[in-house]
Amino acid sequence: MTTSENPVTYDDIGKALTTDYFFLREQLSEEQLDYLTRTRRFVDDEVLPVIGDYWEKAEFPWPLVKRLGELGLVGDGLDGYGCPPMDAFSAGLVQMEISRGDGSLGTFIGVQAGLAMRAIAMHGSEEHKRRWLADMARVEKIGAFALTEPEHGSDSIALETSARRDGDSYVINGSKKWIGNATIADVVVVWARDSEDQEVKGFLVEKGTPGYEAQVIKGKGSVRAVWQAEIELRDLRVPLENKLPGAKSFKDAGRVLVETRSSCAWMALGHAVAGYDAALTYAKRRHQFGRPLSSFQIVQDRLVKMLADVTAMQLYCVQTARLASEGRLLPTVAGLAKLHNTRKARQILAEARDLLGGNGILLDFQVIRHMADIEAVHTFEGTETIQTLIVGRDITGVSAFT
Repeated sequence: MTTSENPVTYDDIGKALTTDYFFLREQLSEEQLDYLTRTRRFVDDEVLPVIGDYWEKAEFPWPLVKRLGELGLVGDGLDGYGCPPMDAFSAGLVQMEISRGDGSLGTFIGVQAGLAMRAIAMHGSEEHKRRWLADMARVEKIGAFALTEPEHGSDSIALETSARRDGDSYVINGSKKWIGNATIADVVVVWARDSEDQEVKGFLVEKGTPGYEAQVIKGKGSVRAVWQAEIELRDLRVPLENKLPGAKSFKDAGRVLVETRSSCAWMALGHAVAGYDAALTYAKRRHQFGRPLSSFQIVQDRLVKMLADVTAMQLYCVQTARLASEGRLLPTVAGLAKLHNTRKARQILAEARDLLGGNGILLDFQVIRHMADIEAVHTFEGTETIQTLIVGRDITGVSAFT
């Protein structure tokens, strides 16, 4: 019997979730609770019934993406310029719930709002912000963030894409890889090294610009319902007014990434909650040897350990949101939250898949999709290994990087 045939129901969508063991919901403001319940309703009613087919076929879920904009869920806590008013906690709750539904949709929001919109909001001119942000928040325009290169993943500071000033334009040459939304974007934030001072700068490349070529990466086994691409930039001309005035070095690109690392912690939490909820529901309904699985001591032991890890992940997310709201979120804190939560989410989803037995590999039961998708979250925005070395450098004062 599948979870889609017997979905988890709640008497009142505003009640505490099954995973809220420490009553964190009681700390939410009315606005934060509204974002939580609105997103949860969307996920349960519109995402879960259909997302498995999109994922299996590797199709981009356009109707669901458009609904994100219509529901006012795209903004990631950015202020003004037509973005929905949400604080860091609300933005995290939205990301958690969307990821509980599907990692591809969570990745889309992360790219659209957390990276592309944030780069424009932090480093763009007033004209850039007015032109793009409101339309992007409504998902009437799509954005992408092109930083990673084929030979420079974790070592992104070594990027080779170049930008050369030529009269009233910059001429950009180079390659990018794993760029979400790049084949469908109306605007792409491209990071390139200025040939004059060798500093990394940001440029807005608009759809249809000659010299821009993007191909969807095929054969993915993770976040299959969102499209990443390889990009080739050949003598691409960008007018001077499309240069981001606030992006003057790689540190400015890094400032954007700090916020998205904490968002990754919320994404991992969403995946973990999906796995735990599926395992608990299944254990209560599935009978073996004449008894429900939930009546066996070893099953209860595993469920409790999963809940303990989910609760710890929640506390990481709550504190990073508080620090972000106060302007005190450090890169090392965001990195520690990201590495902890992605590690725990992988463990929880592996346990959930095992508890579901053979049914655990069927898309109808949701877990295998989340188990595959968490691998992408584990990798992007800095792997666990890289985050460990960054935090290790901070606490020891010694760099393990060459």
